[in-house]
Parts: sequence; C-alpha cells; structure tokens
Amino acid sequence: MVYSVSDLRLPCSPSVYSFNQSSFNASRRSSSFSLLLKKDLFSRKIFAQKSSYDSDSSPLTVASKKVLVPDDQGEGASSLTDELKSPSTISDDPQVIHDVESEEMEDDTEIEVEEQESVPKELSTPLNRKIITEKSEAKPRTIPPPGIGQIYEIDPSLLGFRQHLDYRYAQYKRMREEIDKYEGGLEVFSRGYEKLGFVRSEMGITYREWAPGAKSAALIGDFNNWNPNADIMNRNEFGVWEIFLPNNADGSPAIPHGSRVKIRMETPSGIKDSIPAWIKFSVQAPGEIPYNGIYYDPPEEEKYVFKHPRPKRPKSLRIYESHVGMSSPEPMINTYANFRDDVLPRIKRLGYNAVQIMAIQEHSYYASFGYHVTNFFAPSSRFGTPDDLKSLIDKAHELGILVLMDIVHSHASNNVLDGLNMFDGTDGHYFHMGSRGQHSVWDSRLFNYGSWEVLRYLLSNARWWLEEYKFDGYRFDGVTSMMYIHHGLQVGFTGNYNEYFGYATDVDAVVYLMLVNDMIHGLYPEAVTIGEDVSGMPTFCIPVQDGGVGFDYRLHMAIADKWIEILKKRDEDWKMGDIVHTLTNRRWMEKCVAYAESHDQALVGDKTIAFWLMDKDMYEFMALDRPSTALIDRGIALHKMIRLITMGLGGEGYLNFMGNEFGHPEWIDFPRGDQCLPNGVVITGNGYSYDKCRRRFDLGDADYLRYRGMQEFDQAMQHVEEKYGFMTSEHTYISRKDEKDRVIVFEKGNLVFVFNFHWNNSYFDYRVGCAKPGKYKIILDSDDPLFGGFGRLDHNAEYFSFEGWYDDRPRSFMVYAPNRTAVVYALVEDEPKVVNDLELVEIPETVKPAAAEPVKESEPDEESEPLDS
Repeated sequence: MVYSVSDLRLPCSPSVYSFNQSSFNASRRSSSFSLLLKKDLFSRKIFAQKSSYDSDSSPLTVASKKVLVPDDQGEGASSLTDELKSPSTISDDPQVIHDVESEEMEDDTEIEVEEQESVPKELSTPLNRKIITEKSEAKPRTIPPPGIGQIYEIDPSLLGFRQHLDYRYAQYKRMREEIDKYEGGLEVFSRGYEKLGFVRSEMGITYREWAPGAKSAALIGDFNNWNPNADIMNRNEFGVWEIFLPNNADGSPAIPHGSRVKIRMETPSGIKDSIPAWIKFSVQAPGEIPYNGIYYDPPEEEKYVFKHPRPKRPKSLRIYESHVGMSSPEPMINTYANFRDDVLPRIKRLGYNAVQIMAIQEHSYYASFGYHVTNFFAPSSRFGTPDDLKSLIDKAHELGILVLMDIVHSHASNNVLDGLNMFDGTDGHYFHMGSRGQHSVWDSRLFNYGSWEVLRYLLSNARWWLEEYKFDGYRFDGVTSMMYIHHGLQVGFTGNYNEYFGYATDVDAVVYLMLVNDMIHGLYPEAVTIGEDVSGMPTFCIPVQDGGVGFDYRLHMAIADKWIEILKKRDEDWKMGDIVHTLTNRRWMEKCVAYAESHDQALVGDKTIAFWLMDKDMYEFMALDRPSTALIDRGIALHKMIRLITMGLGGEGYLNFMGNEFGHPEWIDFPRGDQCLPNGVVITGNGYSYDKCRRRFDLGDADYLRYRGMQEFDQAMQHVEEKYGFMTSEHTYISRKDEKDRVIVFEKGNLVFVFNFHWNNSYFDYRVGCAKPGKYKIILDSDDPLFGGFGRLDHNAEYFSFEGWYDDRPRSFMVYAPNRTAVVYALVEDEPKVVNDLELVEIPETVKPAAAEPVKESEPDEESEPLDS
C-alpha cells in the first residue's frame, strides 16, 4: 500500500535488506519534494571539532577551523577563520588546557539585518557581532550553571561512594566548562542543526557534514542529476566537509523542495553514498530498498503553523503509550493524520493526560518497533510528512494532552545503507570501535559518548524535537544499556551500591545523560524526561544541580515482571506482601512511572496480562449473549484489580500501552518474511502480514462484548485519579496486607483502597483502618456491572468512621468486601466540587449485569496481625 504526499509516493511496506553492506550507489531516478529548515539568522561561531575515531580512549578534541563561505556576491567562496581556543585531547585524567592564538575579530558594534542583504545571513556577520532580529527580542532561554551537588544530604548512604560520585560530577562540570569555553555554552552547542546539515539562507544553501574518515565528498541528488562531479565539497583540517549552493538566477533555491539528496564519499571502505547524518526527512521510494534523504523545505504558505500552546505539566502523569503505524483497527500502516483525528480524541476520553509515541525517528526496518534508528532528525515517513506530525502534536495540545517522544539515544541501527553505521567508511565515526561498539543482543551500534561531535549530535537531536515539533518531553529508551559497559546483560541487580558505582559504569554515558537533562530542563522547565532503567541506579531522578542524573521519572520496570511472575502461579500462591513490596520498592524522592504492562509484554514471544489470565477463552466467550466461563470471570476481575493497585501504589505516574486498557486479545507481530540466521536456522515469518500489527479498538467500543467493561473501568480509573490526584498524594499508608484473607488496604490522601484478592471468600462487616473521621462513600467499584462485574455493592450506602485504633490507624469503618474486587472509598467532606461525578457516565443499555457470583462468606480473622509498611 502507498499513499501520496505532494508529488512523492510514500510506501507503507517494510523494507527487507542486509544491514552490513559498506557501499551503495544511489539510483538516479528523479523526484520532487522539499525540506523544512528554519531561516533564522544567527551570529555564532561557525566551526567544528576534530575528534579521533579511536573511540575507546574517549577523546574530545576542539580546534579552530577554516570554513568556506560565499563571498559578498554569493558567487564564490572565501576563507574565514573562527576565533577559537583549543584544548589538548580531553581524557578522563586531569590535564592542562593549552590555548591556541587566533585573530581578534572586529568591534562589537551592533548591526541591523538590512545591512547584510548581499551575503548569507547565517555566515556573513563578523563572529563577535550581534544580528538584531525579531526572534532576538524575545527573552533568551538560558541553562543554569552547574550546582554544588547535594546528593549526600538527600541520600547519606551514598557517602561510601563519594569518590566515584565526586569524580562523575567533576566530569560533568568539566564538560560544561569546556562547552562554555569553546562553544559559547550548552545553549549554543545544542543547536548543531543550525550549523551542520542543510542550512538555508537568503543567498543559498550551505551543507556541512562531519566525516573525518572520508577522502573526498560530493553532494548529489535530483537537483544535479546525481552527478558526482558537479558539486564537490571542501574539507577542512578537522574533517568537516562543506559546500555552498547559491540561489538560481530567478531566486529559487538550488535544491528544490522534495529533492532526493545524498553525500557521495570516497572512504577507506570504498565509494559510499550516504543519507546526510542531519537529514530532516527520508523516504523509501516504491520498489526500492534503500532510503533517500529528502530536502524538505516547503514554501512558507505550506508550512504548518502551531496554533495551541503546550499544556502545563500535570502533577499526576497518566501516559497512553502508542505507536502511530499500528494504531488503526485495519491491517495497514496508519498515518499521523488518522492518529490525530481518531486516536487522540479516544485518549482524551479515556482520561489520559499524556501520549507517548513510539517509532517517530526514522527506522528503515519497520519490525524494529522504531528502536533501530537510521535517521535521528527525521520523523518516520511511513506515517506522513513532518508537517503532518506537527499537526498531530498541535491537536494533542489543543486537547490538553502532553506529547512525549520515545527517543532512542542508547544505540543506532547497524544499517550501513541508510544510517550512521560506517558513515564515513570507518568503524569508529559515531560509535566505539570494535566489540565495544556492538550490542550483541540488539544487533546495533553503540555511541561513543566521550566524543565531542557525538555529544553535539545527540544534544542537538534532543533539542530539535522539542524546538521544531514542540514535543513535551521524552521517554529515553535503553538507559540501562547506556550507563554500564556490560549493558545490563546477564547482570542481576540486587540493589547493592557497588553494582552502580565502579568500573562497570560508563561515566561518559552518565555524563551525557546529565548534560541532556540539564539542557532540556534548562531550556524547557515544563518538559518531562523519563528514563527506562531496570538497574535502579541511585540518584537517577535527582536533579543534575544536586549531583544526580536528572530524570524526572524512572520507569518502574520491575512491576510488570512481577505480575508475569505472579500470573504463572496458582491463586493460592499469591503473596500480598510480595505484591505490595514490589509496588512500593522505589527510592525516596525519586519519582517512578508504574505500569502493569507496556508494549514489551504485548510482543510475540510474550503475552499480555489479559492473555495470561484468559488465554484462548477470549476468542469464544467475550460476547455478552453467550455464557461466561470461570476463566473469563476470573480474568476480567483480576485484570481490573491488577491495574488499579499498580496505579494506586506503583508510582507518581502511570503508563498503559494502547489497547491493553480493554485487554487486547492479540499480540503484536510486525509484518516480516522468513529470516535465515548465520547458523543456518530459519525463523519463519508471517508473510508480511499486518493482521497482528494493528489495534482492534472496535472490540473495546463494542457494547455487546466483555472488553467494553474493562475499557470502562480503565476510563473510570483515570478519571478518579484526575479528580483526586491519588498517585501524587503526600499521604500514603498501607494498613493491611493480610496473607490469610488475601486483603490489601491502603490510604492515598483521603481515599481508602480495599482489595480482596481471595478467589472465593467475601467478607461482611470487614473492618478497615482510616486516618480521618467522617462519612465515606464508594467512588470506584470494580464489581460494578458497567465494568463487567456482578453488582454486589450498594453505591448509595454510607460508611461512617468510628474512633479506636485498628491496623495502626486511629479510626476505622466497616465494609462489605466481595471476593476478587477492588473498591475505593472517599471521605465525603473533602470531595472535590469542580469535577463531575463518575456516576454521570452513561451505562449502555446493552450491557447487562451478569448473574451473581456465588460467594463464600467468612468473618475476618481479628487475631491476625497486619504487616506494617
């Protein structure tokens, strides 16, 4: 299937090809399209740093540079030497920085933009002069300087590892100082996309590429009929290739909007055509295997203009994890436009306040789920154009939904044709050399975070998506792999601090994470950063200013693993204390995003919680006009309970993968063909089928299916959290985790949660502790018929507290706790008045209460001692 955008046909079929080729000669087919790059003028130093590609030594070399720029008439090129002081190679050891003298620039006189009409504005201004533009009138964003570090006051147990932590923070401060000294600060350094790649000015287009391993380079594409001799690039002594293309005689740009472009290089590995590393759009043409870079610069009247401001960061983060391509109920690759029109309103209705979108960065292999990135600055063309993505984000902002991007800076695709691997013909260009630069399990390349130009590239990439597309933050993928030289492989983290602070830690990578969090939060204080770390690295969510890594949240990955472990056991073997411990086992003052399951649990080779609970019965017994089974009744009940207790105790944020809110019956399987492994084993594909690479939202919406009840409960759960904000409540107390009764009771704010996990026993007049006196009422009941329950509780009943200590609480009240139910009680006096009651949710007439479940009634064991938390 293909769909058209302007004159270019964008394919929706996956590409299948080898990733280990070292050279590629691009096709000469012509096409028309174009590239959006800001035309903002800037007066910063134009230079590049020379970096060795012996990546394991972590060198950072900075030096002055000669840049070829157009002369005053835009017809030739002249030599311009930047004022820049150069340090010697920067290593992990302390050293003396040697200055290199350079010519002093002219005076600091301010000049008006109109005086510079005859030369490209981003290059023509004396380097220490200031151009006055409309944009400069706004208050400039700044990044605060490093703080003094206070992690030992926050966590005194870190004092035993002060040598490592002080060294780590010193490395971070040194990098900030070096960036300030040689780049004009982190704010300027993170705008590398305004220097490298394609930069448009009034006089023409300048293209620069850092490729120190190349022997020669030429810009080729539709605009010059792919002639490698037409536009030869010039190389400076630090490995930056450059060419300036003046406008055509009629004033039009030399490279038309939509043109395919590549850089042809003579490399140590042979002649190679590569997509520019800073390309902003790339497309796989129909019938072709490799991708082509696209110069995307539509006319001003065609560029998308954002209409809505970013929403404020919510106190409680409720994330709907999603994938644009597989978000359609139909077996197809969905588009940004369809996601905007169909899925975003659903997310809003369900009550989520953030959407986390996967697979945005271009990836040539669709089945990689977006985690083998080839073009880091380009939004995936499978789903539409860059402007389509902007429209999606703007619509989310109109709905008050934050948009988080699943960003991949932990590794890169090993694809040589389309990506960064062997870009300039050398193994250590952007990556570590040899085995350290290869991820054996992910089959991908690993960045050298000690390289100056890699830092520029990744920091600029993180800023680009916030600046250009107005994303509201990131979920950083694979952070555990980044922070340790062993990448977390075959390592069981026990929580011993020796596992985090030693020779296994990749300090360069941790410093990069500190820098990127520093940059993001400095420029965008409202932005959200979430790190996927399974190791439990201490200081992970402590601000950089205090000496931490700087993330806002850590993904609480242990919870999902625990649920899978528990679901493999009989009900009789579930331990209430084990559940509570896993949900609450997180570091003080470090926020977590909890989830019962994410996309990981939905992939082929694993099973969703719904599938673990109900298995094949989901295919035959989910219709309301057919009798249920014991397996279905159990599954629906526990599915709701697992999600609510995860949300209630697991963290300060919550995440759900799209479709799992209603117990999606299918796993995820991307279209793929047969794969032959190096050892000769053949892995059977699925005939490139899209049947299981979609989301059957129609099942959750169908009022004649039991999926509807689970979806309604998830929606109610989100709205209760919105109303009461229990995830971020300062008051949390777990008063009961009874192994005999299988009951868990806890307070969040002025809410009391009562979970009865017993498979058979229901309890009358069950006493539960509470902190505040007054009247309580039911605000959420998993047994409500609307949610596929049995309707055993009277929602009009009132529950009055009485004095007297119980379960270490000063008061208590009596409830009826049916088996396999979760009920939330709220203190009536403190009920918020500004949000509509959940009772206003309409109950479809077609959803009929199921027959009452037989229950065994028993009295609670008053002699049993509750486990303290």
